[in-house]
Amino acid sequence: MSTTRDYYEILGISKDATESEIKKAYRKLAMQYHPDKNKEEDAEAKFKEISEAYAVLSDTEKREQYDRFGHAGIDGRYSQEDIFRGADFGGFDDLGDILGGIFGGGFGGFGGFGGGQRRQGPMRGSDLRYDLGITLEAAADGVETTINVPRAENCGSCDGTGAKAGTSPKTCSTCRGSGQVTQARNTPFGRFMSTTTCNACHGRGQIIEEPCPACKGTGKMKKVRKISVKVPKGADNGLRLKIRGEGEEGSPGAPSGDLYVVIHVEPHDKFQRVGDDILYEQPISFTMAALGGNVMVPTLHGNVKMNIKPGTQTHSILRLKGKGMPHLHGHSHGDQLVKIIVKTPTKLTGEQKELLEKYQELEGSPDVKGPKGGKGIFEKVKGAFEAGI
Repeated sequence: MSTTRDYYEILGISKDATESEIKKAYRKLAMQYHPDKNKEEDAEAKFKEISEAYAVLSDTEKREQYDRFGHAGIDGRYSQEDIFRGADFGGFDDLGDILGGIFGGGFGGFGGFGGGQRRQGPMRGSDLRYDLGITLEAAADGVETTINVPRAENCGSCDGTGAKAGTSPKTCSTCRGSGQVTQARNTPFGRFMSTTTCNACHGRGQIIEEPCPACKGTGKMKKVRKISVKVPKGADNGLRLKIRGEGEEGSPGAPSGDLYVVIHVEPHDKFQRVGDDILYEQPISFTMAALGGNVMVPTLHGNVKMNIKPGTQTHSILRLKGKGMPHLHGHSHGDQLVKIIVKTPTKLTGEQKELLEKYQELEGSPDVKGPKGGKGIFEKVKGAFEAGI
């Protein structure tokens, strides 16, 4: 052993000191003599000495052997590595709350100890993701729907404990309920502690001797739960809706996880969405493009009459203000941008061809109107094409 001094004397406590008194004494001395805080030459040696004393006195079995036989009871049964293995440093969250005052946070390890995970308690349930596909119209108007979510819930037969009805899980003797085991390793740089998941209980901190037959000791059952989801107006691809507490159930005494619903807006056969604006292609005849007129344009909010000015060119962009998608976090709407596509006829009747040839002759003439009171060439072309197209 590294010391022959009395362990109680090292920690400055009486031989009938309680567990909490031992921890309190060690906390005080560890912060006082840790080499990263105390620069005296013998600080490291003292720190290792008080750590060794605590490793023995915090362990019920080692303390009993020490009280009966002194150092001989420890030297004869345990190696120096065994002294630290199983020492109840877990009561300090792996020294994190002792040495946090030294390092201002998690402890990275010096001369024997490494910052680790906190003692495991009831574990929160896992979060879940559900991908929900909706139409563009549903995204514009908002929708409330019901989804079926498969998830793990606590077994009704054992209330999530995993133990057969009438029995209870027992605290794991290997990790004493912490779910973790601390081991020491000697290196040329000193002694280092590593914390790993307990193999005996697989991190649960409990041993189930008689598993529940319904869940086979897992404490969980796979079930499908119906959950109502409200999709807001203006929802777009990738929007995540968080539904608190609708993930998988946690272990007894722990909260459930959350459900994240990810929105996917399905492609539309007419409209294309760009941000909050809607793009739409509107075909018109070339006579309407030349003479102008009105056309009914579909939107997400119903049909709208749109005026086509005379001389409108193909691929012109007209704007229907406020006829796009609603803003997700506001009261206004985007616009609908209408791209004009002028259709050129591919099959002409004899009359249509004759009128176009007449128009071609008159093209460039300052007077293209017919006799006073009669129909002009444009009206005749328009009438013929509207009748034939």
